Amino acid sequence: VQLQAYGGGLVQAGGSLRLSCAASGRTFSSYAMGWFRQAPGKERESVASITASGGDTYYANSVKGRFTVSRDNAKNTVYLQMNSLRPEDTAVYYCAAGTTFSRTRAQYDYWGQGTLVTVSS
Repeated sequence: VQLQAYGGGLVQAGGSLRLSCAASGRTFSSYAMGWFRQAPGKERESVASITASGGDTYYANSVKGRFTVSRDNAKNTVYLQMNSLRPEDTAVYYCAAGTTFSRTRAQYDYWGQGTLVTVSS
């Protein structure tokens, strides 16, 4: 599976962005998908995850109620809708695919290249 994340950019605090992650291959619908982020000087952290069917999701406490993960298996794409953005959301955001629905980075086998989100105050 090859993944390409896009949709990042510069936004003011309180604004919104929608990230997309397009996957190649015909097995996308069999993979759980995760969104992670890495801010400068910090560890990469889990943001949100979604099961292969889209029936279950996970959110980090820091984004719960503001971010929404979804997927369209017909389009081989997973999304991260980010609302009420804060300066501390500034990071490179990565999408990842794995066979296990997990918040753990090690459970994901395939990674996209990342897209930069910058939130100005």
